[in-house]
Amino acid sequence: MSEKAYDILRAVFGYESFRRGQDKIINHVIQGRDALVLMPTGGGKSLCYQIPSLARGGTGVIICPLIALMQDQVDALREVGLSAAYLNSTLSAEDAAVVRKQFLQGQLDFLYVAPERLLMDSTLRMLQQARVSLFAIDEAHCVSQWGHDFRPEYLKLSVLHEMFPDVPRVALTATADIRTREEILTRLQLDPANMFVSGFDRPNIQYRIVEKNAPRRQLLSFIQKEHAGDTGIVYCLSRKRVDTVSQWLNEHGVNALPYHAGMDTGTRAKHQDRFLKEDGLVIVATIAFGMGIDKPNVRFVAHLDMPRSIESYYQETGRAGRDGEPADAWLTYGLQDILLLRQMIDSSDADEAHKTVERQKLDAMLALCESVECRRTHLLRYFGENPEGECGNCDTCIEPPEMWDATVAVQKALSCVYRTGQRYGVGHLIDVLRGKSTDKILTQGHDDLSTFGIGADLDQREWRALFRQLTAKGILIGDEEGYGGLRLSERARPLLQGKQNVSLRKAQESTPAKSAKPARLSSSREEIRFYCAEDEILFEKLRRCRMELATLRGIPAYRVLHNVGLKEMVECRPQNLQAMQHITGMGSQKLKQYGASFLQVLQSEGADTSASYR
Repeated sequence: MSEKAYDILRAVFGYESFRRGQDKIINHVIQGRDALVLMPTGGGKSLCYQIPSLARGGTGVIICPLIALMQDQVDALREVGLSAAYLNSTLSAEDAAVVRKQFLQGQLDFLYVAPERLLMDSTLRMLQQARVSLFAIDEAHCVSQWGHDFRPEYLKLSVLHEMFPDVPRVALTATADIRTREEILTRLQLDPANMFVSGFDRPNIQYRIVEKNAPRRQLLSFIQKEHAGDTGIVYCLSRKRVDTVSQWLNEHGVNALPYHAGMDTGTRAKHQDRFLKEDGLVIVATIAFGMGIDKPNVRFVAHLDMPRSIESYYQETGRAGRDGEPADAWLTYGLQDILLLRQMIDSSDADEAHKTVERQKLDAMLALCESVECRRTHLLRYFGENPEGECGNCDTCIEPPEMWDATVAVQKALSCVYRTGQRYGVGHLIDVLRGKSTDKILTQGHDDLSTFGIGADLDQREWRALFRQLTAKGILIGDEEGYGGLRLSERARPLLQGKQNVSLRKAQESTPAKSAKPARLSSSREEIRFYCAEDEILFEKLRRCRMELATLRGIPAYRVLHNVGLKEMVECRPQNLQAMQHITGMGSQKLKQYGASFLQVLQSEGADTSASYR
């Protein structure tokens, strides 16, 4: 690794050492070689192109799919003293002309562009007229037609290899299964030998998946018992659900804001800005929210509806705990989630090949939800890793699920589906099995069926769990009209014929499930622990100082300094700027802007002037 890279790491970004895997990637790119970087969310992907770009000289050009992500990245770079700008549709013609002039005169360290803008003839001509240090293709999984976030414009980015053969390209993503990786390499014409996989594990995140039973109350209980006052994200499948859930949470004492594509641009921007700058705020959103959000102290990500794929789930849950402190990924799902998502795939305008892939991805997500093994092990295997042993930090490890031989009960359920005409929903089927003489059953004559009352030994909760698992396994499928009815698939035949046994998970208790771990204290300190009350008091004073500095500049508090930096100040009590520069995240620009203010707080505490940074 070149000394220049280390100097940039320390002086610009304020870090003493690279994270695992960063140094090899950075050295590789500095030498002018292409790279495909797969690194978990929060793993430090940005430095893998930022430092090589600065070390090589010229302007780093970053292709980015979202305007909000561009703005966020540019603001962060400017905060550490670098010159960065973006070209996108939010700029006026005059402002865009200024950015182009800055680029051509070599005044920019970094230029962010959307793929659509990059591919314009005028932009490509502009890039040829100045020195480009490298091209970074962020969110590279958007290249893949089989991925979860395909963007057609990304398919044309091979033009960079053709027009700029001597400029290294770095493709980066946190979510790519083996098939998606292969397509990224092919589409972008990257050498497979230049792929760096840093692992997908986020050990600080605890994964929990629960059966859907009064989901809003389940969510409220989860937040109140474990994350009262914490920052979090709640994902819902529809815009309407986002609005109703955010309103309901507010009515029950949770500070929540909605976010979805149906809102006007100004309101969305305002809500995102508040989320970035305020602590203790919960955003309720569709998947329109989150890509590129680097707020470090998101303590939980909750899903009230099941995502379509493991890639989506992994990317969305990865927005929790970017600071490395404990965080939760909590999901509740039920039979209707399965039926709705399958119906959405079947009724889409995609060709059959894409529908097949979408069904496979949904089946993989269902398998994760119904898994009885370690959630983390299941998740990592999907991305091609083979972890040893169980993680001890997911619901199935902490409270292993019970299994039961459900062969006879399954035969009863399948027979009931068949004898009622394969067109009724689960509620009616359970009523038939349990022998309830409802008006609907009597009208349809279903009380005369041989399956009427043969399932009285199981309660409604147990039957619902059974039908959900049969649907997840593809043994039962939704009716073609999408009205919620169930019918048999070919997989049901050997079960009905008694040729195959089946074991299922026992249903969870109908009362709110107990927490898989002790409730965490509501705290804006996120797991910060000190040995004495004096240290805690000093930490809070430093936090207030940071908030004042952030408010003056109109930026999120974490942009000034992360909690880990404040904690180091408490532990080490730096008494001058020379000692302060060793605090994590305190680069030269931040030292110049904020160092004196933090020193004033430290010195006002009567700290030992002989103390120095150890």
